[in-house]
Amino acid sequence: MTRIAVYVSGSVAAFKAVSLVRILQKEGHEVRIGMTPASTRFVTPNTFYALTHQPVLIDLWQINQSPVPHIELADWTELALVVPASADLIAKMANGLADDAVSSSLLATRAPIMLAPAMNNQMWANPATQRNLNRLIADQKIILTPKTGLLAEGYVGKGRMMEPEDIANQVKNWLAKQKRLVGKVILVTAGGTHEAIDPVRFIGNRSSGKMGLAVVQAALEAGAKVIAVVGQVQVEFPKHPNLTVKKVTTTAEMLATTLDAFKKVDALVMAAAVADFRPAEVADQKIKKQADQDKLTISLIKNPDILATLGAKKDHQIIMGFAAETNDLLQNAQAKLAKKHADYIVANDVSQAGSGFGVATDQVTILQPNIEPKRWPLLSKREVGQRLINLLAKRWQQSK
Repeated sequence: MTRIAVYVSGSVAAFKAVSLVRILQKEGHEVRIGMTPASTRFVTPNTFYALTHQPVLIDLWQINQSPVPHIELADWTELALVVPASADLIAKMANGLADDAVSSSLLATRAPIMLAPAMNNQMWANPATQRNLNRLIADQKIILTPKTGLLAEGYVGKGRMMEPEDIANQVKNWLAKQKRLVGKVILVTAGGTHEAIDPVRFIGNRSSGKMGLAVVQAALEAGAKVIAVVGQVQVEFPKHPNLTVKKVTTTAEMLATTLDAFKKVDALVMAAAVADFRPAEVADQKIKKQADQDKLTISLIKNPDILATLGAKKDHQIIMGFAAETNDLLQNAQAKLAKKHADYIVANDVSQAGSGFGVATDQVTILQPNIEPKRWPLLSKREVGQRLINLLAKRWQQSK
């Protein structure tokens, strides 16, 4: 079914990787193994060779079926599992180090990577480890959080690796999610728009593009094709065969680009924070300060409403808009839901601590026509993006 590379690092939990390999094989997956030198102190490579009937990658300099075996394994892989993931290997991955066959192969692979950490509770709680984990999460690695249980040291603490059966279930659930939106095309807008005042200055907003990126990533993970119309952002969008990125600057450009793509998509997620107004006139040259001038007046005119324009044109598409408010959140969001013909409005109070522009978390309320608003807890933007894609997937599933 799936080509899975299991990378084993130096932890006493390495013996559990043997059971995991057996479970994955019984479920029909093809499995290959990479081992760090330290892991061979706990489990012999011959054990994995006997199970997989494939050479075990241990050394950068070994020659198996390929003259560059760590790259061959990286290219072969459809899903990479690091089981167990030691603190040392986590640190290497977080910092892009590649000084052995396993870290080199993991750095080279384009496959999704899932890690099952295993270590002493003090090592797990160390700020350096947590920084490394957060960096891996930001790099779209999947962390299977360890449990609190009996550790090798003989006492109870957090750092015990997830059991093989539970890891296999995580893999099964993850693989199932990858296929939910195969065949769907989702249009996502992200970031802020800029409206020029003169060749130097502009009117803009504080949007970072993090929420739009989270939606894009969740849609790609679910198997959808994504068209991202991206304004000014502080994040980098991934290179992915199912992702088309179209860069724009102004609200008018974003409207024209989304209109062009709208007919061929199944859903629009309007996560961009567009400028509602633009200068009536744009100066040809930089506006200079004058010694006798204490004020500068700029006349603004209204920009087109992208969400309302597309809402009026929708046919089969599902439309999800956002409402970033600083007051009267639900009242303003309800009005937006009705006025703009949206199927969903994702409302958030950007004046609330930990929510809104530029931060990694968000607390949103979901509004739908004729349904009581549902308030979600404070979540990472990645989790919000995944939940929003889940809403679309559930709606399409119900429509079948």
